[in-house]
Amino acid sequence: QVQLVESGGGLVQAGGSLRLSCTASGRTFSTFSSYTMGWFRRAPGEERRFVATISSSGSSTNYADSVKGRFTISRDNAKNTVYLQMNSLKPEDTAVYYCAAKAGYSATAVLSRQYGYWGQGTQVTVSS
Repeated sequence: QVQLVESGGGLVQAGGSLRLSCTASGRTFSTFSSYTMGWFRRAPGEERRFVATISSSGSSTNYADSVKGRFTISRDNAKNTVYLQMNSLKPEDTAVYYCAAKAGYSATAVLSRQYGYWGQGTQVTVSS
């Protein structure tokens, strides 16, 4: 069983920052460093959308246009953790944010169906 647990969500004013964390664990989760990791979000009334992804080694990243220049994805393979640093937050960033894992290397895993494992989500609310 693979478990992904997100943390770091909350309420913040527009222009503020938050850092989300996602820690992976589980008996069948062999090696964190062999998984591509991604962040997705679902705003109220909308479908889940891609936010950012990072390759298994951390050498490649990819972002949705809506967050480029404001969000940064990173990972610490020694801690089995992926992060999403969110700066200059806007009310339209309000959503439930999900961490996801995909076995193998990829620098372009932007589709939710490419990921096999998901966290339970953490709420981010940005007030105007």
